[in-house]
Amino acid sequence: MERFQNPYLCGDLIGGMKCGILGLPNVGKSTLFNSLSTAKAQAANFPFCTIEPNIGRVQVPDARLHQLAELVKPQRVVPATVEVVDIAGLVSGASRGEGLGNSFLAHLRETNALIHVLRCFEDDHVTHVDGSVDPVRDKEIVDLELQLKDLETAVRHMDKVRRAARSGNPVAQQEWELLRVIRQHLESGEPVRRIGFSAADRARVDGFQFLTSKPVLYVCNVDESAVKTGNAHTKRLRGAIAAEPSETLVLAVAAEAEIAALDDLAARQLFLTDMGLEEPGAAQLIRSAYRLLNLQTYFTAGAEEVRAWTIHKGDRAPRAAGVIHSHFEKGFIRAEVIAYGDYIAQGSAARAREAGKMRIEGKQYVVQDGDVVHFRCSA
Repeated sequence: MERFQNPYLCGDLIGGMKCGILGLPNVGKSTLFNSLSTAKAQAANFPFCTIEPNIGRVQVPDARLHQLAELVKPQRVVPATVEVVDIAGLVSGASRGEGLGNSFLAHLRETNALIHVLRCFEDDHVTHVDGSVDPVRDKEIVDLELQLKDLETAVRHMDKVRRAARSGNPVAQQEWELLRVIRQHLESGEPVRRIGFSAADRARVDGFQFLTSKPVLYVCNVDESAVKTGNAHTKRLRGAIAAEPSETLVLAVAAEAEIAALDDLAARQLFLTDMGLEEPGAAQLIRSAYRLLNLQTYFTAGAEEVRAWTIHKGDRAPRAAGVIHSHFEKGFIRAEVIAYGDYIAQGSAARAREAGKMRIEGKQYVVQDGDVVHFRCSA
């Protein structure tokens, strides 16, 4: 028995991306969260405001989704989303339990990427926890706490495999050597993400959930006057992270929050135009996060819904089907694929099929960004 992929039948969804917003207290983390998230939780601006993080969802901006919807006219349109987690401000000593300590760091382990907010603006009315504005110093404080926690994690795992490694167990010996390299790297003050791992070693490292192995997007929080050109603080920070495999984004976070609070779309666009921007910072941030995590989008389109799905670049058709439902990956038969440009040019799936633009792909097909796909799966 065959069946078409049907999102309405999907009970256990797979996938999803979670980004943790971190930084020192009073740098604009919660303001950024409120400007990004559809959740309206307002976080207090204090170092130890809450143990439980605020969580919200951000829609992934993609004009292609809406162009497909205009052609298909479905009952509903479902964009891809990213979960954002606003975690209480980290302070020096968090790795030893200071502030929220282990609670803070435990929440970070559950994220796929880190959004590190750094204060790059001067304002006498906003107190800095360390008394002055210095984003490079602030970054180093956070880095040190995460590295110390990772060092503790590495040592703990080494203790677990020591006896088996000494007895000659080859798997334990490989794990021991990997952890030894990681420990050495951390002791030299370098994050785990700077180590070049093989694919097999990367899988093992991911299992350890090292905090500094996660990709980082640095958000430089500036005032409106610096949002286009940056300032001395952003220039210093860019120099400090030049060697890192990370991304940097300059945002006027307070202004972004004001824009997000406007219900009138015309008013939002006017605000953006006055700032010299073409789009809200949320769109730039999500795209940066996608690049960091090597993600892309494919679509499903039918009368019931048009939906965007997030997968990794390089994912083959069965894995892409599994993002919709685990049964679709296990029972994958084939994929009916129309390139996005061909779908738009032809105006419908039926006309694309008639024009020979629909392809039948098997298990080895690598799904491309923008593909419009129907999956055939066994029951």
